Amino acid sequence: MQPFEERQAQVEEALFGAPPLASTLVVEDDTGDIAGLAAYSFLWPSAGSTHSLFLKELYVRDALRRQGIGARLMSELRGIATARPGCTRLEWMTDRVNSDARTFYRSLGFEEDNEKIVYRIGTGTGTA
Repeated sequence: MQPFEERQAQVEEALFGAPPLASTLVVEDDTGDIAGLAAYSFLWPSAGSTHSLFLKELYVRDALRRQGIGARLMSELRGIATARPGCTRLEWMTDRVNSDARTFYRSLGFEEDNEKIVYRIGTGTGTA
């Protein structure tokens, strides 16, 4: 497993580097702790010469699930994608075995897209 300090440095570089590689929406609880987050970036090209918002991670703290935080984050992401000129879609993935996530997305009215097959290969510079 990757050491915490190494992972923290990678996240800080991605979010606060010049230029940042990703953006994050954060929901805080009443005490200021993170209740949920959505990490995303824009991909280009998408369909033709447009681009898409790609959701990399959606996280809601276990104790706060089923309270609308995830739905609120998805709604905000949709709004960000819609407001950005040239952005034609919002995309994300989840593992086939993650039945909770699949059920959550279906509850929001999203259907699974079986048109794409994901390929993944490590670069040898870290974990895949």
